Amino acid sequence: MEARKYLTIISYLLRASLLLPYQVRHVGVSQNGAEEMEEDIFSKISKQNKGSKKLIRHGDIAVRLSRSALSCPGQACFWPKSSSGVVIVPYVLSSDYSSTDSAVIHSAIQEYTSLTCIRFAERKKETDYIQIRSVDGCWSYLGRNGGPQDLSLLNPGCISKGIVQHELNHVLGFVHEHTRSDRDTYVDINWAYISNAYTSNFEKSQPESNNLALQYDYTSVMHYGKFAFTNVPGQPTIMPKPDATVPIGQRYGLSSLDLIKINRLYQCDVCSFLLCELSGTFYSASLNRPDCVWLIRTPANKVILQFHSFNTFPTCSTDSMIVYDGASKSSPVLLNTTCRTGDPPPVVSTGSLMLVEFWRNEKTSFSASYHTVVCGGTFTAVNGRVTSPGFPTKYFPSTDCKWSIVAPPGYKVQLSFTSFALELSRKCIYDYLSIRHGSHINTSVSAKFCGSNKMPTLVSAGNWVLLEFHTDRSVQSTGFQVKYTWVV
Repeated sequence: MEARKYLTIISYLLRASLLLPYQVRHVGVSQNGAEEMEEDIFSKISKQNKGSKKLIRHGDIAVRLSRSALSCPGQACFWPKSSSGVVIVPYVLSSDYSSTDSAVIHSAIQEYTSLTCIRFAERKKETDYIQIRSVDGCWSYLGRNGGPQDLSLLNPGCISKGIVQHELNHVLGFVHEHTRSDRDTYVDINWAYISNAYTSNFEKSQPESNNLALQYDYTSVMHYGKFAFTNVPGQPTIMPKPDATVPIGQRYGLSSLDLIKINRLYQCDVCSFLLCELSGTFYSASLNRPDCVWLIRTPANKVILQFHSFNTFPTCSTDSMIVYDGASKSSPVLLNTTCRTGDPPPVVSTGSLMLVEFWRNEKTSFSASYHTVVCGGTFTAVNGRVTSPGFPTKYFPSTDCKWSIVAPPGYKVQLSFTSFALELSRKCIYDYLSIRHGSHINTSVSAKFCGSNKMPTLVSAGNWVLLEFHTDRSVQSTGFQVKYTWVV
């Protein structure tokens, strides 16, 4: 036991000095250090706009001389809604962007399509449209100006989902959250740390009617960071109150309240939810309409979705739930529950996005939860193999992975291990592989496996298997390799 404690301490110190970049990558943070970790969307925008020759206010709102940059009288600058209830915002994307840059921009646009009635669509012959170009910073005009209007996303500094959605929200008519008419109830502006040249960036700009009767959103993609335009490094210009430790500004994209504001401003007849935490639960019990979507968007890693109840008619129903491996309905399908009478299997995404679409015609209901994992995936082929990270070399310390293997209804999953070597411990409390299977995620846990014994061939009770691999900080081995196939 003493030897294990010694190894644990040594392993921890080595990981701190040598493996930190690996750990940082796992949480989705840049390897440039803590300062980069803290950098919010507007800090990045502000850096990119220092050399801009464009006349802008509030840091990134372009000024058109014919009208105020920060006003939208009536609804003159809102994009019109069609008779079908959809708001079309035509755009032209510059060919100067690489395929990777374009993918980031399209990913940001997809979230509006999935969760709102806003449709950023490639321009056909429309007179009013936006031109997304790499000009000289990150900036946009406010709302619809008429005719072509530029939206600058300087390459590469402005190409991130958070910045793209920040500027697209300006296009839709939204200004910065800290300029709301009621902001003094929620934040203090420290004017002493703001140079005279930048005080106008903190002026209130929204009339009360445009607060949309919604609460103040510290996590909005439209909120300045705590140190925006400070003239004394380390001294904040914006302080939340009454709790000064509340985080403000972020770098990931639309918040849940941002989504609600868009749908309320444009009177979108949609049922949608944005889940941005590292873990959470959601269910159908409170829904007052038959069709809804949930977008799970975590800051990093992969998403595993697990069902705790799924009640359907005993016969084939037209009710359905479709889980997509991404942010849109054009993403690959991980799960389709149409005609399912048992509980759905758990599924794991390939990235940090998962879209859940639910359509109910009868009395189907469900409850589900999600959390993140560093590695794993969903397998639906007739056969394949799963290996621990790094196999056949040693697996990584402090790692959690989950793989879901799903066969068609009526089939079972057979597991045949070709290699198995994990740290041995009593009751497998340090490193282990656990196997869940059957008709429900909370039942039929076969056991935890560890050590180097020969593994038996295993067959699932139902049509899916969930492999859960966990390692602690010390003592790594070569891991495992398992082949799977469907059997009747």
